[in-house]
Amino acid sequence: MPVSKIVFLFPGQGAQAVGMGQKLAEGLPAAKKLFDEANSILGFDLAEICFRGPAERLNATDISQPAIFVTSLAALEQLRKDEPDVEKEVAGAAGLSLGEYTALVYAGAMSFADGLRVVQRRGQAMQAASEASPSGMVIILGLEAPQIEELCAQGKGQGVLQIANLLCPGNIVVSGSRPGCEAITKLAEEKGARTVSLAVAGAFHTPLMKPADEKLAAALSSVAIHKPRVPVWSNVDAKPHTDPEEIRGLLVRQVLQPVLWEQSMRNLLEAGFDRFYEIGPGRVLAGLLKRVLRKADCRNVQA
Repeated sequence: MPVSKIVFLFPGQGAQAVGMGQKLAEGLPAAKKLFDEANSILGFDLAEICFRGPAERLNATDISQPAIFVTSLAALEQLRKDEPDVEKEVAGAAGLSLGEYTALVYAGAMSFADGLRVVQRRGQAMQAASEASPSGMVIILGLEAPQIEELCAQGKGQGVLQIANLLCPGNIVVSGSRPGCEAITKLAEEKGARTVSLAVAGAFHTPLMKPADEKLAAALSSVAIHKPRVPVWSNVDAKPHTDPEEIRGLLVRQVLQPVLWEQSMRNLLEAGFDRFYEIGPGRVLAGLLKRVLRKADCRNVQA
């Protein structure tokens, strides 16, 4: 029987839900240790917010990013317990936006403590940029990128408006100013698309996130990045990377540039990956992958 070529996928912001990680922490010492260490590093009780909320607090960018990061790595400990041999076949990793940091920590490019500190700074910087410039994100379902580019051009009189996430066929996220988001919602619905406003603080993956990229660059400059033991696919160019300085630069660029998730999945499939594990809260990544390849083998490791 041929050996599978496995890739681990880690979710991004939006996957959070009150109660996540609680069963893991209660039933698995390695998971509890991660939450305890996180509480110490962050200086507040992250576990309490993950397990019991309130949802408004968990959904804040500066909380949800470290929360998903820690919970996903706790879910990874569950997988290691349930399938101790699976990592021998892992040949790559990827994560959606924030999840790229989880992938890098899994792959040994950053320590858990350094990764968590950077993610905390990233969340704080993005929250601050969002508060400085009221903005948002809108999912557009049923249109493809060229059509949405046209709508962005039509709505640009209302401020910044651009594609932020190319997730899968017919599922694209646009970021922009508040009036821009209202304009694109109306324009897309007139074209027959369905729209969903995302519960996020601001226009992630656009120039409106300045100066969050500069703050993130400062945070990244103070941590060691090592060559990962498996390549990690970047959101910026949908390609695998192992060079520490390239990775550092791509993480900074990621804050302002679109997430090329659909292309990342296509490139992974083309590279021969045939078994995917979504590790962390939610099942969003499995759903996106199935839109790229319906018969894709994607297994969920729930948090």
